[in-house]
Amino acid sequence: MNSLLQKLLPMQPLASVEGAQNDTLMYLIHGLILILFIGWAVYFITVLIKFRQRPGHKAREVHAAHKISTSVEWTVAFLELLLLFAFSIPFWAVHQASVPQGKNILEIKVVAQQFAWNVHYAGPDGKFGHASAKFLNDNPLGLDPSDPDGRDDITTMNQIYLPVNKPVIIRLTSKDVIHSFGVPAMRVKQDIIPGMTTSVWFTPDKIGQYEIACSQLCGPGHYRMRGIIHVVSQADYDQWIQQNKGIHD
Repeated sequence: MNSLLQKLLPMQPLASVEGAQNDTLMYLIHGLILILFIGWAVYFITVLIKFRQRPGHKAREVHAAHKISTSVEWTVAFLELLLLFAFSIPFWAVHQASVPQGKNILEIKVVAQQFAWNVHYAGPDGKFGHASAKFLNDNPLGLDPSDPDGRDDITTMNQIYLPVNKPVIIRLTSKDVIHSFGVPAMRVKQDIIPGMTTSVWFTPDKIGQYEIACSQLCGPGHYRMRGIIHVVSQADYDQWIQQNKGIHD
């Protein structure tokens, strides 16, 4: 069904498992708006023609009750409640309010700054090295050079590598102002507030390259705050980890 709607109402090609529900919700909302638009347009044109000024006709200022208008209002209210309780709230509860748990989940950290994305991987040992603001003069992420857990960590700038078909949680923080981590192909977008940690999660299901955009005006260089997500096979991802362990860009 979504493939047919994709042809009628094209969006950026979907590249995550969870995004399909988001697309369904978008199509339903736009479908309801389209029906309302057509209905009101037909009503408006009918009123313009039927009640136009004509010789011998005088406008009546008395309200004329009609059952059709009441029925339409209740129908629209019912459809809006249906979208809210049957689709919107369950989608939010599953994909926003809850974070996946388990061992088969990749976790990475992204620190936003004007005007770049700093990416931090735990490395082969699966442990993130300690980071502190007092080390920011030494490296963009403030990694503690004396922490043994951080010796095999990997850092990149504006480049995120992910294995296909594996859930990923991205922890987001900011070094300066408010940013917003947006990946249209994965159907995720999350504001990044200085002093707070927020998260997005998704399961990429198509190998390829996908753009990261800052969706919040963050300064004069906002237009160039762009990154790329590289979705690769598990074997290629493991090879990339081994080749880059201990490299801090």
